[in-house]
Amino acid sequence: MAGLEEHFKDTLKDIYYAEKQIYKALPKMIRKAANSELKAGFEKHREETQGQIERLDQIFEMMGMPARGKKCPAIDGILEEAAELLEEHDKGAGLDAAMAARAQAVEHYEIARYGTLCSWAEALGHGDVHKLLGATLEQEETCDKALSQLALGTLNGAAIDGGDEDDKKDAAKMASKSAEKPKAEASKIYGKASDDEIDDDDKNVVSMKSKSGTGAGSKDASKTTAKK
Repeated sequence: MAGLEEHFKDTLKDIYYAEKQIYKALPKMIRKAANSELKAGFEKHREETQGQIERLDQIFEMMGMPARGKKCPAIDGILEEAAELLEEHDKGAGLDAAMAARAQAVEHYEIARYGTLCSWAEALGHGDVHKLLGATLEQEETCDKALSQLALGTLNGAAIDGGDEDDKKDAAKMASKSAEKPKAEASKIYGKASDDEIDDDDKNVVSMKSKSGTGAGSKDASKTTAKK
């Protein structure tokens, strides 16, 4: 039965492979980014990724392990999805918003991995390794927050404003029909009803629909916070 030390080393190989694949994928995202802030963010994070790979090289040396990655289907799937996005869509505001969302999927994967590694390094008594992993975890969390701020503050709105006019009209019609549906359903049951007479559950449907799909993927990866 594998112990925690073995799982720790195996996960180091996993994230090492992931970082190298992310480093290779970022140039295409940089070239396709239309928003200057998004482009600069991708460029900055590529530099950070190089530093993160170097930290892992240092950790492998400290652990007496060869610096060798292990193929990870999870990160391959996330990056493959991002690559398809770049192939299928032209450069512009819509693609920028979608790329930010895909980049956050990558960040959430990394945050989960580094959070686990930090916790295990501390439990196993690898203090110096814990510090190096913690520095990378902090960078990943900062990048994730920056992507959220950029998406919510600029990218999502620009993607809506820059969308096809027919698509906008169709979306407006669908939103209007969705808002009217609870009233129509309530009217069938209770007769013609005013807003005040519609059941609270029906109003909640309208509220929930109006609030859906407003962000670029909030952080949903579970992680153990590393000691700074």
